[in-house]
Amino acid sequence: MLSHQIITTKDGSTTIQIPEWNEQYHSKHGAIQEAKHVFLKTGLASLDLDYFRENDIEITVLEAGFGTGLNALLSYFWAKENKVKVNYISLEAFPVAEKEVSKLNYPQQIEGEQADAIFKKLHSAIWDKRTEISSNFKLHKIHQKFDQLSLIDTANIVFYDAFGPRVQPDLWDMKTLELFKTALKDKGVFVTYCAKGSVRRNLESLGFKMKRMPGPPGKREMLRGELI
Repeated sequence: MLSHQIITTKDGSTTIQIPEWNEQYHSKHGAIQEAKHVFLKTGLASLDLDYFRENDIEITVLEAGFGTGLNALLSYFWAKENKVKVNYISLEAFPVAEKEVSKLNYPQQIEGEQADAIFKKLHSAIWDKRTEISSNFKLHKIHQKFDQLSLIDTANIVFYDAFGPRVQPDLWDMKTLELFKTALKDKGVFVTYCAKGSVRRNLESLGFKMKRMPGPPGKREMLRGELI
């Protein structure tokens, strides 16, 4: 079984490191900074928010890797600030242990006591059941591997936050990525911190119009794609 260590990243926020892989759940250059840049600024904020507000439609997010819950926590506050409804679906085969979650400092770094309550609510939500976190944020954590995904025409945006292709190449191959493409609605968006050429080419082959975007601190580029 792989070991986990809690480390502090350069922006003061924590993450989980797997020494055997020399891999982290989030960037060592700043866990919160990375998540905000990749999934909020380059992801959610790029959608036509007026369309969702005016038509009272939920933005459905499909996340590959619930992990520490950081992306879900930030998305909750983003939805609140931007006055949109979010239906957040997240796949995770190996949930983080409660004792490790308790050592992560995201609530203290974001919104204090309110964030602490929301963070606990996100992690205590029952698996494989849609849970109302608030009137404008629903969470559905699915306890399964990525290659078991069977959603069709469901999500507006995919947060692809799997461990990197260096340690888990099978999560970035055509077969797995196609499942997430199938889960997206027309003109759906795909964002990931990864900028590897083979990943970009795989996504282009699946019908995405890909763009290399400026990366978060410590990373030159990331990928954003839109179904065409």
